Amino acid sequence: RLGPEPLKALFARVCRPVAVQDTAGAWYRGWRLVAVDGTVFDVPDTEANSTYFGRPGSGRGQQRSAYPQVRVAALVECGTHAVFAAATGPLSVHEQHLIPGLLGRLGPGMLLMADRGITGFELWKAASGTGADLLWRVRKNIVLPFLEAFEDGSYLSGIVAAGDRKRQDPVRVRVIEYTLGREDDGTVYRLITTVCNPQEASAADLAGLCHQRWEIENTLNEIKTHQGGRQLVLRSQYPDGVEQEIYGFLLVHHALRDVMHHTAHRAGLDPDRLSFTPHSSHRPPPRHRPGGTFPPHDSAKL
Repeated sequence: RLGPEPLKALFARVCRPVAVQDTAGAWYRGWRLVAVDGTVFDVPDTEANSTYFGRPGSGRGQQRSAYPQVRVAALVECGTHAVFAAATGPLSVHEQHLIPGLLGRLGPGMLLMADRGITGFELWKAASGTGADLLWRVRKNIVLPFLEAFEDGSYLSGIVAAGDRKRQDPVRVRVIEYTLGREDDGTVYRLITTVCNPQEASAADLAGLCHQRWEIENTLNEIKTHQGGRQLVLRSQYPDGVEQEIYGFLLVHHALRDVMHHTAHRAGLDPDRLSFTPHSSHRPPPRHRPGGTFPPHDSAKL
């Protein structure tokens, strides 16, 4: 048995961002748009897999799942859906604890987006320490003191480690709060970013970029649903084989997305216009996303 190491080494060597300078939809003002997230895959119900990976629904009062599950965290280039970093682990290991192993693939010129499930002061420091800029949605219960207002409705604040109750060592962030401006949705969306100069990126622009984070959801769906099949259960009876199979899926997906990028680039198209499934040659342009309201209607409560 080869085990996972050869495929992991091949993935690390060849699976990189593929967008070039004029790739449509892959950039914002010189930043390469990337995102981080995680997912789970069902694996065969063997004693080895169940013991190593675990399964959901094993708590008191919960229904036991039919399959153990492996957790996967990934970095994706939003404009091309190219996965360029990945890590696997048992279900009990939250994706937030897998992500530090991905950060070495980040660097200056990237803008890393993440949703509310990806959080933590140490993770923020580690990610920003790569030279990449960050744009993360955060939960409303995170304390973000008002330090300085900007004309675009954003403001300067600072985040601290959990044990720093006196806030003696804050890390500067810019906070962007907005609503979608719809009467039926009063949700206040809250972002923090390392881009603290509004002249480099306005609050409206950064809020508008947030829908790009969903491209990682689409990417993982391509792998699990379209590439693997709607009822995908990985084949290997043992943990090493499961990891090997995952990297095999990722390598094939990257090869497909690389070809699709070259095809779209030659035609002058956004790679998102090409369908990953064979039954359609393209998909319609995305609908216009409603602009945000800056600052949000209840900003006076800050």
